[in-house]
Amino acid sequence: MDGKDVPSLRIGFRYVRGMRQAAAERIVSDRQKCPVEGIEDLTRRVPEVQKAELVTLSEIGALKFLGNGIHRRSALWQVERAARPGWPLLDTIPEQLELSPLRQMTDEERLVADFHGASLSTGPHPMSYCREALSKQQVKRASDLAGLLDGQYTRVAGCVIARQRPGTAKGFVFLSLEDETGISNIIVNPDLYEKYRKVINREKFLLVEGVLQNQDNVIAIKASRVMPIFNQRCGNRVTRFSLRLAFRNSQSRVAA
Repeated sequence: MDGKDVPSLRIGFRYVRGMRQAAAERIVSDRQKCPVEGIEDLTRRVPEVQKAELVTLSEIGALKFLGNGIHRRSALWQVERAARPGWPLLDTIPEQLELSPLRQMTDEERLVADFHGASLSTGPHPMSYCREALSKQQVKRASDLAGLLDGQYTRVAGCVIARQRPGTAKGFVFLSLEDETGISNIIVNPDLYEKYRKVINREKFLLVEGVLQNQDNVIAIKASRVMPIFNQRCGNRVTRFSLRLAFRNSQSRVAA
């Protein structure tokens, strides 16, 4: 990354929504022979890649390194050009790298594109966009909970990454809320679950109030109130995220 020694993690094609295994394997095989010089070069050398796959790769930022000054929307612009069928005589014409007239994606648009195309994001966590507003409401981060006293009343908020209602738990529901610092564990008693059933089952982002329990450094919040984040004056961004982010966790909904 820009010549700096920055730790990084490569995300495989398996995470790209709609990416076929045959096309991914062909890209990997071909780039090992010779570096890909651009988007048109990619489409010529790997004709197995479909336009829809190129569009998704562009939207999640996977193609922005194939040239100087390329951002996600300029990559989309080049994909539209490269995906059109051409004549053999045109193959000798150098690839056009002029800048597209499309503006760059905003942080919010990049986040939505990431979750839509890969179900994850390498950018800021969604919760970071409303942290300032949440902090004004005394909402704690997951990393703050270890510093609170057992029995202290507190608030936490995050993206729901797990909902569990074990058959042996006598109707108790267990939630995992993820924010930009970690995961908060929530305990919901049967009566409270019935009161907030629709919110708990349907909302992607929740704010929970309750008493902190810290038993031998095992931390959880015993909920007394559950509500959607976007009702707590965190702005319209989280509202749109809650409607558009796609999660592939098959265990995310509690059995009725």
